[in-house]
Amino acid sequence: MDRLQAMQVFRRIVELGGFGKAADDLGLPRATVSLLIQQLEAHLGVQLLQRTTRQVRATLDGEAYYQRCGQLLDDLDDLEGSMSAQRSQPCGTLKVDMPIAFGCTWILPHLQDFYQRYPLLRLDLGFHDHQVHLQREGVDCAIRAGNITDQALVARPVVRLSQLTCASPDYLARSGTPRRLEDLAEHRAVSFGAGNGRYFPFEFEMAGQVREWQVPGELTVNNADAYVTACEAGFGLIQAPRYHVQRQLAEGRLVEVLQAFAVPAWPISLVYPPHRQLSPRVRVFIDWVIELLHGIAQARRELMVKA
Repeated sequence: MDRLQAMQVFRRIVELGGFGKAADDLGLPRATVSLLIQQLEAHLGVQLLQRTTRQVRATLDGEAYYQRCGQLLDDLDDLEGSMSAQRSQPCGTLKVDMPIAFGCTWILPHLQDFYQRYPLLRLDLGFHDHQVHLQREGVDCAIRAGNITDQALVARPVVRLSQLTCASPDYLARSGTPRRLEDLAEHRAVSFGAGNGRYFPFEFEMAGQVREWQVPGELTVNNADAYVTACEAGFGLIQAPRYHVQRQLAEGRLVEVLQAFAVPAWPISLVYPPHRQLSPRVRVFIDWVIELLHGIAQARRELMVKA
């Protein structure tokens, strides 16, 4: 039995939730994957995985082994990277997750610069408007919007996005334009779902404090582009980063409202598991993103400022 390969296979089974998915991801025959796990469990003398007809889960022993073998595999990967002939040229694949609209607007257009600096690196980018579980999905680092509450992750604040409240001209013609926060009781909002039954309330800065305001609505979405499109379609008010609606504002498809009531800037941070902080691949990507976003913040202060 190749113990290193068996550990790699076991980790992907836990992260992907199935033997078949792990086999496909690693490019191995499913019979090989099953045999490696049988041999690994026999070698350790414990059951690592609990198999049912619908899913595969790690046992208590399996969870403990997953945490330790994951760290060992990452440390080995990082050791090999740090021992390369040129440490300034890390190699391998880096898996990164980021919000859809933010990534497509600010990261993707500049990636050629990253590849020119680090030609031996390959990026595997995931785009989601919900937060993925970094360890379970095998993600090395992520760009996240909002306040970071997960204490299991290292977070580096980078920039803050200017936000505003807006609506479509059609909606305002039907419902009137709110002038005071109290007017919001007579209005509707497009709700943005944060997952797990949570929804983002409206926020306003008042007397140095952030005040949340619940605005009722009949439509909920979980995608930033859909959020703006629903607002354009007249479903109600939204609060969004200024960069994401600046074209619609310029073309008159959306109108800013409640300008006298500032919306708190939306923080953008880089997050990663603690055991990834010494990875050369993670370090160079984080440094590149910080340099990129700080440069944009310097040039586009009406949209973005340094954290």
